[in-house]
This record gives sequence, C-alpha cells and structure tokens, in this order.
Amino acid sequence: MAGCPVRKAQVIHAPSRPVITGRRSVFLAGTTSRTAGSDWRETLADAMSHLPVTIFNPLRPDWDSSWREDPTFTPFREQVIWELDMQEQADLIVVYFGPATDAPVSLLELGLCARAGKAIVSCHPKYRKRGNVQIVCQRFGIQFLDDEKDFGSAVVERLKGLLGHTDAGR
Repeated sequence: MAGCPVRKAQVIHAPSRPVITGRRSVFLAGTTSRTAGSDWRETLADAMSHLPVTIFNPLRPDWDSSWREDPTFTPFREQVIWELDMQEQADLIVVYFGPATDAPVSLLELGLCARAGKAIVSCHPKYRKRGNVQIVCQRFGIQFLDDEKDFGSAVVERLKGLLGHTDAGR
C-alpha cells in the first residue's frame, strides 16, 4: 500500500530466541496489568516499527496465571532467565509504570538497569510509587516522561540516536 511505512522492526516474544536481525535492540519492561484501551507495548512497538531494531517483548501468549513463581518451576524460570538475558543484551530498556499496580518486578528491572545508562522511563501521574521512580531517574540521569503521550516519540528519537541518522530513516 502506497504511503505506508515499511515495517523493519523485529519483535521477539518470550521465551523465543531467534536470530537477531535489528541493528539495535530495545527491551519493553514495565507494567503488565491489562487496562482499558490498547496495550502500551503494542503501541510502542508500532511507533518503532519503521526502525531497523529488535524489540524484546516479555509478554508471552501462552502465559498461565496459575504457574507457580518458583525457581524450580520450569516455565517460570525460563521466563525470568529470558527477561534477564534480553535486558542485558538490549541497547535500550524502556520501563513503563502504569496506575493499576505497584509493579514490583518493574521496579526491580529499573534498579537493575539504572546505572547502565540505557533506560528511558514513562510513569503515569497516578502510579503509587512515582516519587521513588522520579528520584532514581534523577539520581542516575534517566530520561523521565510523565505519561504515555510522548513516550513513543521519545523512544524513537533515542533509538534514532543509537542508530545514527542515516540508518534510522523512515
């Protein structure tokens, strides 16, 4: 279809480990609670779709909420190991804090990547632990966005910088 941007981004969902095709990679950390409207990860992946990047999306279609959060339970262990591996590999870690949960795992993920200089954070104004997130971002020079409105464009701009302007084209 004329006028539609070509999709260049590769999206990898947990726990798959295909060959990486993107020149840079981004991990989508943050709130997993479903809310009304579109999923923030899908919206963000669409905003990045024209870039030659690999997007690590930890949401998995086969996740079963009855699975035990126990290191000896294989599917759970596989998920956590995948997330840790992909965060280490990623050039950029995007962390979103929505209003529906305290998101303890997302706080852990932010803590793990705070010193690495590769995070960007969006925090909903009604997120209960917002002050903690703001202080961590200030301390470690992490880009902090107040909500989702400018999140997509901020992430795209950061990725364009990582790619270099000639590789990022639209």
